Amino acid sequence: MGLFSFLKNAGAKMFSGKNEKAEAPVVKSTNDNVAEMQAAIKKSRETTLEAMVKSHHLNVENLSIEVDDDKVTVYGQTENLSTKEKVILTLGNVEGIATVDDRISVIQTEPESVFYEVKKGDSLSKIAKAHYGDMMKYNIIFEANKPMLTSPDLIYPGQVLRIPHIG
Repeated sequence: MGLFSFLKNAGAKMFSGKNEKAEAPVVKSTNDNVAEMQAAIKKSRETTLEAMVKSHHLNVENLSIEVDDDKVTVYGQTENLSTKEKVILTLGNVEGIATVDDRISVIQTEPESVFYEVKKGDSLSKIAKAHYGDMMKYNIIFEANKPMLTSPDLIYPGQVLRIPHIG
């Protein structure tokens, strides 16, 4: 799929300066140790994002995530496009992440979903009406975005959702 853009200041608050500093090794702040501290924070972010993907039960073989400031590159292999898209959205809908570089390969192909950025005043029903012509198909969008969404009523501006292709 390629490179996906997200709103850097919207999404789950997985990284806070306090938590990262607590996880980073305690060392005197000298020029020699700055690189070590930055590497520890980078590793902590990568580990946190990998755990987040796994906590959503998104099965990706050989999952590997690299963080470079506000860009995430994700590698691995998955059975279907739906899982791949959910991994991209899981990573991109994290505060502080602006882009996701997708390097995941898919075994079974299917039509790609449309990615939609939620706007102020949107609801899943309104989005379903715009994309499917039927507001009652909101549940298709809700199901396509589980486990990132836990309720059809809990969406926010700037969040990116999958709008799956329906026959």
